[in-house]
Formats: sequence, structure tokens, C-alpha cells
Amino acid sequence: MKKFLSNISIQVNPHSYLKDPESSPLGKRIIAGSIELIEEIGFENFTFQKLAKTIKSTEASVYRYFESKHKLLQYLTIWYWGWLEYHFIFKTANIDSPEEKLKRAIILLTKPIDEDHSFAHINEVKLQNIIISESPKVFLTKEVDQENKAGVYTGYKMLVGRVSDIILEINPNYKYPHMLVSTIIEGAHNQRFFADHLPGLTDIVKGEDAVTEFYKAMVFHAIKD
Repeated sequence: MKKFLSNISIQVNPHSYLKDPESSPLGKRIIAGSIELIEEIGFENFTFQKLAKTIKSTEASVYRYFESKHKLLQYLTIWYWGWLEYHFIFKTANIDSPEEKLKRAIILLTKPIDEDHSFAHINEVKLQNIIISESPKVFLTKEVDQENKAGVYTGYKMLVGRVSDIILEINPNYKYPHMLVSTIIEGAHNQRFFADHLPGLTDIVKGEDAVTEFYKAMVFHAIKD
């Protein structure tokens, strides 16, 4: 799998960038540096000026790739969903049981990830931390409808659709598959954040990954005939 992933590229909607950062060493440094910096100081405190200093470049050079820090966060978020979709495809390939495929999907969508080293300029662990704490800022904007028409959120919707299809394999009569899957994803992000920062809002169970176990139990109970 890692050998295959090392030969693929994650496609990101060009609406998010001015120049493809994958097209040059500087672009990749911008992506790597932004992940490090946003994860360290948060999106509110992140600026292109600070990024340029971190990667030893100029602010003007960063603006040649992204018109705003919002677009940069959008790029990172889209890339993450594309990366997750590739992993979903591999983890559920050649599995006949839809129940087993759904279990694997829930684990993938709710557990902390490991860095796979397939993309040298992207630390997936730190990127997931950014997604958990910052990704709602990408679509909770006044421009969301226009961006949706431009296909910005296609990758996220495709991932939700793939898991929804598995749910419908198990129970074709279940009426809310997309709602359930998006609830798993966004809810798991909240629970991970709560566990780290607001533990009184979640449950931490010794000896188990409570977030993943909760969503496995919730999903299979919800879709039962």
C-alpha cells in the first residue's frame, strides 16, 4: 500500500490555489511549513508573514501560491479528505462483508492516524490535528455555496458517499446514511478535541479508545432493522 501511495498524487480542486504547490520545491515547503506552524500556533495567529519567516522565503512568494490563509487552510483540508479516501479504498478492498467494511470505515474516520511517510512534505499526524481543530472554518463561511458549486467539497462528499453506500448495503431502508456519516466525522473531531481540552464534555474510558467504540456502537445500533 505504501509503495502504491508513494506513486500517486492527491488531487486538490484548483479553486483553492493560484499555483499548484505540488509543482515546485517552494510550494511543498509552503505546505510543510504551514502544517507545522498552524499546528503549533493555531489558525488565528497564523500569517503568511510568519510562514515566510519559518520557511526562509518571502511573503510575496507565498501569495503567488495562495491568495489568502483561508484558501491555504482550504487546500490542506481538501488534501486531507483525498488522502483519507485513498486509505478508505485500500482498507475496505477485497472485503466481502459490508459489516466488516463499515467497522473499518468507522475506525479510519474516528481514530488518530499514523504518519505514513508516503508524502515527505506532509506530516499527516499534525495535519489531522489541524483538521480536528480548524477544518470547520473552511466551510462555515458566507462563500460556502459558491465554493460548493466550484466543486471544492467534492472530496469530502465522495468520502461520505462511499461510507453511506456501505450502510445501505447493510440496511437498504435506512433513511439517513449521509447524515449519519457526516455526524461520525464531525462528531469524532469534537470528541477528540474535548478529550484533549474539555474532558468534562466527553467520556474517557481506561483501556479503550472510547471515541471509536462509541461511534461503532452508535452506528450499528442506528442502522439496525
